[in-house]
Amino acid sequence: MSDARTSPIARADEDHPLDALSERSSLIGTVAPPSELELALAARISRLDGSRARVDFLRQGAFLCLDEFLPPEITALLAASARALLSEVNRNYLPGHKRGGSVSRYTIDRLAPSIAQLYRSNALLRFLERTCGDRLLPSPDDDPHAYALYYYTRPGDYIGWHYDTSYYHGRRYTLLIGLIDESSCRLDYVLHTRDPGIPEEPGSVQIPPGGLVFFDGDRLRHRITPLGEREMRVSLTFEYLTDPGMRPWWRLISNMKDAVAYFGFRQVMRGRRGGA
Repeated sequence: MSDARTSPIARADEDHPLDALSERSSLIGTVAPPSELELALAARISRLDGSRARVDFLRQGAFLCLDEFLPPEITALLAASARALLSEVNRNYLPGHKRGGSVSRYTIDRLAPSIAQLYRSNALLRFLERTCGDRLLPSPDDDPHAYALYYYTRPGDYIGWHYDTSYYHGRRYTLLIGLIDESSCRLDYVLHTRDPGIPEEPGSVQIPPGGLVFFDGDRLRHRITPLGEREMRVSLTFEYLTDPGMRPWWRLISNMKDAVAYFGFRQVMRGRRGGA
């Protein structure tokens, strides 16, 4: 079993435009000035070896793992938001598939808007486009998975083997960012399961806070191993598309899956109606 994590960060002294951001943004609803968040992320991305990231992504069948991606100040801000949203978590248990909690984009928009800022970051989007080679678009406003928090807070919380199946016309890329990892959970995966002629390659990583995993959801078979006693894990996911079109029947199936397996009917239907 391989560990595909890489760290294409050129070591250099870094200025941190967000040195005081965590202190100034201690309230959950506080939005960091876009220029500060964007400048901090752009500065970090400028120190990445983008060519190596793309080579690794292609070699691994549309999969990239970086131990260090977000600046520590942004990671701390997002982790604080995740802890503050614990009371908003919707828990689900589907035997044989998953057990854990989720917070959808609709709640994030109301209570943790800095996450939405990061989702729309030009610096982030350009880095991801250079890595995958596609022009990426944000998910529609009525997609609760566009950006969401996933909580593993009770012993045994897990998600079983699956693909991030896209119901959209085009590809859907998943960006997974570690926020809180006080756990023994691992992301287990199998590369090349849908690449004819290429041997499958199993692997396993533990994503540290600020680390990144980026992949084509329809091509990566993966799972999160069960949470242990007195542990906690929270991750943030962003979903980007190449084509936001979706047939009405698939939209219905997608909404039902989101309601039952993740966010609850109230959240999904409220989002569809455009409510707060």
